[in-house]
Amino acid sequence: MSAFVDQSGKVALSIFDDLFEGKFGKQRKEVLQGPKFGVDTSVIDLGNEQGLVVSSDPLSLIPSLGLKESAWLSVQLLVNDMATSGHAPQFAQFTLNLPPELSKDDFKTYWGYIHEFCSEVGVAITGGHTGQIPGQNSTIAGGGTMFLKAPLERIISSAGVSGGDAIIVTKQAAMTASSILAKSFPHTVKEHIGEALLHEAQDNFFRTSVLQEAQIAASVLAPKLELKAMHDATEGGILGAIDEMATAANCGFTVDNELLPIHGVTAKVCEVFEIDPRFSVGAGSMIIATAPGCEDALIHKLADAGIAAKCVGYFENAPTEKFILENEEKEPFQFDGKDPYWEAFFKALTNKLT
Repeated sequence: MSAFVDQSGKVALSIFDDLFEGKFGKQRKEVLQGPKFGVDTSVIDLGNEQGLVVSSDPLSLIPSLGLKESAWLSVQLLVNDMATSGHAPQFAQFTLNLPPELSKDDFKTYWGYIHEFCSEVGVAITGGHTGQIPGQNSTIAGGGTMFLKAPLERIISSAGVSGGDAIIVTKQAAMTASSILAKSFPHTVKEHIGEALLHEAQDNFFRTSVLQEAQIAASVLAPKLELKAMHDATEGGILGAIDEMATAANCGFTVDNELLPIHGVTAKVCEVFEIDPRFSVGAGSMIIATAPGCEDALIHKLADAGIAAKCVGYFENAPTEKFILENEEKEPFQFDGKDPYWEAFFKALTNKLT
């Protein structure tokens, strides 16, 4: 029996529609934003002009990476998705399906970090489920869901863009992909780029939260009017995230390849593993869509907080207009939905790189 997907990681748009289209349970008028490809959160009308924002993600438990690092991924990837609403999460539920060989002491260490990272961002853990599952040898140890309540008029989603909106990208491409590879295969990375750059790449791992830039954007620009949408760059990288935003909003885009933040140590690590950083796991970089003319104010405010950001292009009205500008020539955007990070990571494991 073959798998129903032909790639590792999250499902592509075609698979998503084939599996789920029209199969979302009972339709309720309170659901203002339900499940949709490329949308990080759902929004439920609570009445009294208040909304409930909800998002779910897998929980990571990667022994080769470390218990603290696994807990960081588990919490921060959820937080990053919630941040795209323009607000910080408030509550969380966790379901843990743990391998039997995980010791009690290791679990207490792992959960201690989950508690610590949730506390740092103001998230109360409200419940969940914990068990040990025979045969569980995945790096995915379950799933988590976060919630927040906010005024409906101040809640945005990644589907809120329209033609003409500016595309702002924060930090660097492939921060998560490059930092995980550097942590998982340090000897290989050190051999190619040296010890100093190895440590720099590894240190990027704990710089992959986008909550700060999301909150700055929501404080500087008027949500929905000036701040149109935000999307966390995870699988598929920054270009994949831009494409997802456009797809969710039925728009196109033009992105200048020369303006994409591909530089420094992240680019060097990606070169070692022969992956394209534009399409590689990019958590830590937020894609922000602003109304035309609002981009400079936001970029300057982010710079004041020490967060690099630049405008790399604009969304287009027509969904068929998806282009990459290279050498002053418009080339049709092409992406098969496969993040090259996964193949590179498992190839390195197979080849027993260290």
